[in-house]
Amino acid sequence: QVHLVGSGGGLVQAGDSLRLSCTMSGGSFVGWTMGWFRQAPGKEREFVAAMNWSGSSIVYADSVKGRFTISRDSTKTTLYLQMNSLKLEDTAVYHCAASPRYTPTYYQTQGHADFWGQGTQVTVSS
Repeated sequence: QVHLVGSGGGLVQAGDSLRLSCTMSGGSFVGWTMGWFRQAPGKEREFVAAMNWSGSSIVYADSVKGRFTISRDSTKTTLYLQMNSLKLEDTAVYHCAASPRYTPTYYQTQGHADFWGQGTQVTVSS
């Protein structure tokens, strides 16, 4: 079965960095789009970043552009989100997501995915 496991969250100070990971299993994932969403308490789920299989299409939310970087490892079985210059507003539960049919732009505009990993908590303090 397709399974995604997210990890790497933690408690950090504003301005610090964190690297989230999402390990994928149960499929080849060739041609799939992978991405990250987050949800803060009392707020709706928010798109963060997404990339297609080849990396030729990468989309970021305006709120994280220039600070966050989405990437995939050499095996293309692990997805990463490098988060730099973290702000209090970045505090949320972060979820990785995957789809064999949706594009990165679709992730951003529609907020849909076919498979989801369990969330990892990121807490930024001042």
